[in-house]
Amino acid sequence: MKEQKLSKSEYARYHRHLIMPEFNLEAQLALKNAKVLVVGAGGLGAPVLQYLAAAGVGTIGIADYDTIELSNLQRQILFATVDVGKYKAEVAKDRILAMNPNIEVRVILEKVTAENALEILVPYDVILDGSDNFPTRYLINDACYLLKKINVFGSIFRFEGQLAVFNYEEKSGLRSANYRDIFPEPPAPGMVPNCAEAGVLGVLPGIIGAMQANEAIKVITGIGEPLVNKLLVMDSLSNTQHVLKISKQKDNPLSGENPTLTSLIDYEEFCGITSNDDLVNINEITPGEFIALKNSKEEFQLIDVREKSEYEISNLNGLLIPLSELENHVDKINRQGMVIIHCQSGKRSAAAIERLQREFGFSNLVNLEGGIFAN
Repeated sequence: MKEQKLSKSEYARYHRHLIMPEFNLEAQLALKNAKVLVVGAGGLGAPVLQYLAAAGVGTIGIADYDTIELSNLQRQILFATVDVGKYKAEVAKDRILAMNPNIEVRVILEKVTAENALEILVPYDVILDGSDNFPTRYLINDACYLLKKINVFGSIFRFEGQLAVFNYEEKSGLRSANYRDIFPEPPAPGMVPNCAEAGVLGVLPGIIGAMQANEAIKVITGIGEPLVNKLLVMDSLSNTQHVLKISKQKDNPLSGENPTLTSLIDYEEFCGITSNDDLVNINEITPGEFIALKNSKEEFQLIDVREKSEYEISNLNGLLIPLSELENHVDKINRQGMVIIHCQSGKRSAAAIERLQREFGFSNLVNLEGGIFAN
């Protein structure tokens, strides 16, 4: 444990904290001795890291194996154009150390999985979930429960953000509600697109990320009232917030009366996510083959399973049938001849083909590899 005192420069740096009667030296020392892991250094992780570093959290872990892309810069303001192609976690470490050299920053350049999650999370007191996919959210939730770690959850979608504090030790000694108490089952694959597919207002991750950092500071220092057994839902278009009460569910397989989940599982499988190679009889066509097919004048049906808003930005002149409405428009899909289905990246279209084959008996469907991104 780090020595229980502040240096002269730290007194100057944290002066605005120290002069608040509700905060003072004790709270600042709690931050200095805290160990916080941020899973994901993207839209949510970027503001979280900056505010935790500035606040004086003594040890910050960054778990992210992704590299910076130009499309990230619209919202991930920790990064700059010159950083494109570099690892997010490494750039983030350099930036927050430049902000506050008094802290320690650890980089974990690997994907957090069921195989390594417990080992990665063990050294930390509080975990901030900045992930953008359901398998990781369930994984972080379950790992935090098994390890008795606090999970500060945040999520963003287009104009809406969500925030909660899970697995908090209450006065009774019991743990508060967790992610599975709100969402016992994940949505069907492809039904809820991620930010890369659905988009997000650039400022929203900054708002929700700053609020995540605020919740982390509260649970570390003991000030205020954390969002325990509550889910905050924010609409950035109307600038309104609603706080919903979360009740612990008796049938929660992790923390209910008769728990059946006592170890980490395969979260990709739990969320119904499989690679294209794992899907039965999924035929694909490459962008080059698709162009050659169009030039040959051979007849085929092209179906776009993205949302209307995505279609209006750019499209390949296919028939628009959003994945969320697929079952209602099956009669519009040809059962004879080639039918090529595409989305933004190829993931939702693969999920659409798998569903159409399994539930409706189609055998003439082809997935456009890479989606519209590759064409």
